[in-house]
Amino acid sequence: MALHEQCVGKSDEWYTPPHVFQALGCEFDIDVASPPLRQYVPTRLWLTKEDDGLKYAPYWPGFVWMNAPFGGRNGLAPWLDAFFEHGDGIALVPDRTSAPWWQRFAPRADVVLFVGRKIRFIAGFDDPEYGIERGKPGKSPAQGTALLAAGARGAEALQRAASNGLGRLFKPIAITAEE
Repeated sequence: MALHEQCVGKSDEWYTPPHVFQALGCEFDIDVASPPLRQYVPTRLWLTKEDDGLKYAPYWPGFVWMNAPFGGRNGLAPWLDAFFEHGDGIALVPDRTSAPWWQRFAPRADVVLFVGRKIRFIAGFDDPEYGIERGKPGKSPAQGTALLAAGARGAEALQRAASNGLGRLFKPIAITAEE
């Protein structure tokens, strides 16, 4: 069993490492699910867990970065609803392509970048039992990661990230079933 599977429920405090933002080569207007230390995301505004960023979704300004908590069976769905309603940003999600939430939301993205290597997220907590140290990269997670773009700025940033070697870029197409 992978490390993150062993730690399910212990914490959602895993943060995106700097190399992801370097590959994207952009600045965001707001991080809507920010860690308390706010050290990695290039943005001017932050909403932390205590702020309850989802509550403020109708007021999110501009270009959004969203690495929302992955926990819970449908934990991402309300965040992704708000993200696509906003329509301008990048969302980091697990690439669980067979999950119902993925089937619902991935087609709404302007482009999807599947990260080429598993991201070793930065731990936001200590857990000596599993060798986890706050502020240090964790072990490789069980699944890969994808970035979903909403809007032109997000699509451009994901194209740049693909050019910088972060992963492979795909464009969802809508196919409607015949009635």
